[in-house]
Amino acid sequence: MEHQIYLFGLNHKTAGVEIREAFALGERPKLGELLVHGDARLREVLVLSTCNRVEVLVADAVGRDPKSAVLAAWAEQCGQNPATLAPHLYAHQGLAAVDHLFCVASGLDSLVLGEPQILGQLKAAYRHAVASRTAGVITNRLCHKAFSVAKKVRTATGIGASAVSISYAAVELAKRIFGEMAGKKAMLVGAGEMAELAAIHLLNAGVSEILVANRTYARAEELAGRFKGRAVAFEEFLTRLHEVDIVISSTGAPHVVIKARDVRAVLKARRHKPMFFIDIAVPRDIDPDINSLDNVYLYDIDDLQEVVEENLAQRREEAARAKDIIGLQVERFGEWLKSLAVKPTIVDMLEASEALARRELQKTLRRLGPDISEEIRQAVETLSLSISRKALHEPIAFLKRRAKEDHGDRFIDLTRRMYNLDREKVPQDAHADRKPPKDEAETTDFDATDPSE
Repeated sequence: MEHQIYLFGLNHKTAGVEIREAFALGERPKLGELLVHGDARLREVLVLSTCNRVEVLVADAVGRDPKSAVLAAWAEQCGQNPATLAPHLYAHQGLAAVDHLFCVASGLDSLVLGEPQILGQLKAAYRHAVASRTAGVITNRLCHKAFSVAKKVRTATGIGASAVSISYAAVELAKRIFGEMAGKKAMLVGAGEMAELAAIHLLNAGVSEILVANRTYARAEELAGRFKGRAVAFEEFLTRLHEVDIVISSTGAPHVVIKARDVRAVLKARRHKPMFFIDIAVPRDIDPDINSLDNVYLYDIDDLQEVVEENLAQRREEAARAKDIIGLQVERFGEWLKSLAVKPTIVDMLEASEALARRELQKTLRRLGPDISEEIRQAVETLSLSISRKALHEPIAFLKRRAKEDHGDRFIDLTRRMYNLDREKVPQDAHADRKPPKDEAETTDFDATDPSE
């Protein structure tokens, strides 16, 4: 029976954080196993669960909508009521589900447009489905195609080329100033969430060391330990500024903590080597007058936000190009899906034809008698089987072409009926309105045995 693809999910667009938390499934959800190996007996299921989305991909038989089974099992696993989940659910079917998955894999449906993390999460979800034996032919092909499409989008567009978070934008600006980040040192003044994100981006960019200064020294030690850096007492950070090239400040103090006169002394100690200051605090931590000093570069939260908005606009333009790429790949996947639907019929045609050829072959060999040579026997067998296959070449080629059309299932159904591949019992008077030729066998079964036997 033909497969259909369904996708059910909730994300940051359809559900608030309370609902997403209530129906989160964790990194290794068991929902797929419950739906495939439990009472629902769905054919193939893949579950993607992240902090901002949960999606359930199902490949199952046409005519059987799995939505109620998915809702019930999902809610049960979370100890919730399906009625609470239903209003926040989105559903896609067929090629719309394929298109959505390709967009997700490519970062077009993420909270941060173009972010690459979701692709790794989708790959992990696929590995879990394979290990749990909930993936099958459709899921395997669809996931590998999604990975390929995401890679194509990344290489053919600039969807992920520009910074769209404040912390990332800050580090990207530092890279423009210093070029090579290897060997550079950085200091975080303040140990909040933004500083933590900046530290991750700095390490990824290649800085050699991170110093952390915070009013609560224990927090500075904790964050420095995570990034193999050094903690600095807040009262001492000004005396250590000369050691670093990059300063990211986010203290939350009600007044400036780094003054222009402090930086003048630091520059002298550094022999006027360039310094980069990023002020992501509101109110500002760093005296704007330091911008007047030579070899000093200062960006505040407004400067960074402007960079982020410009980059987001660029990503939106690239997203339009990405959608064109995805649209073409969805069409190609649809063609493969249609070809998959026709394969069982082709196999049945070939098997029925070969079975008929072998029966006729046995009758012929009996008539030839026991004295024929092995060489003749093999030649007759080869001829029979060859004719049975070649006789179906044109019908099969025709069926493959027609199966790719919008109403291809009608041609598949007609072929199965013409060759009676489903072994339907045909009434004796089915063709009473016509007179068959005298030598026509009184049977309508494509591979029925000869009634004379």
